[in-house]
Amino acid sequence: MAIALVTGASRGVGRGIVWGLAKDGFAVLATGRTVESADLPPEAIRIRCDHTQDDQTTAVFERIDALGQGIDLLVNSAWGGYEQMMEDGRFTWPAPFWEQPMHRWHSMMDVGVRSAFVASAQATKRMIAKRAGLIVNISFWPAQKHLGNTIYGISKAATDKMSSDMSVELRNYGIAVISLYPGLVRTEAVMEAANNGWLDIGNSESPEFIGRVIAALSREPDLMRRSGRVVVAAQAARELGVTDIDGSRPIPLTLESV
Repeated sequence: MAIALVTGASRGVGRGIVWGLAKDGFAVLATGRTVESADLPPEAIRIRCDHTQDDQTTAVFERIDALGQGIDLLVNSAWGGYEQMMEDGRFTWPAPFWEQPMHRWHSMMDVGVRSAFVASAQATKRMIAKRAGLIVNISFWPAQKHLGNTIYGISKAATDKMSSDMSVELRNYGIAVISLYPGLVRTEAVMEAANNGWLDIGNSESPEFIGRVIAALSREPDLMRRSGRVVVAAQAARELGVTDIDGSRPIPLTLESV
């Protein structure tokens, strides 16, 4: 049985990925600061972890070592960028960079980018022994165009560059690294916005859909051709014959349509 670790699994995309992978037969370890109370499959191994604390991340991988089967898949989904959008009654998410609260830098760069780097380094040390593995970094279109705010774009561009450069250093070990772009995912926050009439979710994806796509990618015989690249989840799903949980086929977003 393949072993997968999903960070940031307490809610949102990460939680859905755990469900998708577990239903596909992966043994899944799920981490997060509130993962103990998360809605996850009963077979998932829950490990409370604040990935801004390197010693806690190390402890997670020591737990994996104790299982004695190594690790085959790492999904870096830990992210803190969508918290505290209001500051003293003002919606600061789209504010210009000089008016952005600095906690947003910490949430996106430390909780997001840095924790993915640390977890990837830990996973790689174990994957090298197998000379195989897949690291998926959850990213998004702000890496390529201005969406929301400058810090958002910096963090996602850094994630994509990290995936690209890691892939160069790992190619000879048979370990693939990709940046995966979800579409509009029906997370808890998105559904709240939709119920309030703020979002049209006509072309949206279930959180579990992303897990289905990752599972299919991990089985690709020629997976290494994708290493270092940006992969749009809905496009990969069409190529690999993956449908959402309701049988639908989400339309892939593009740089123009996002």
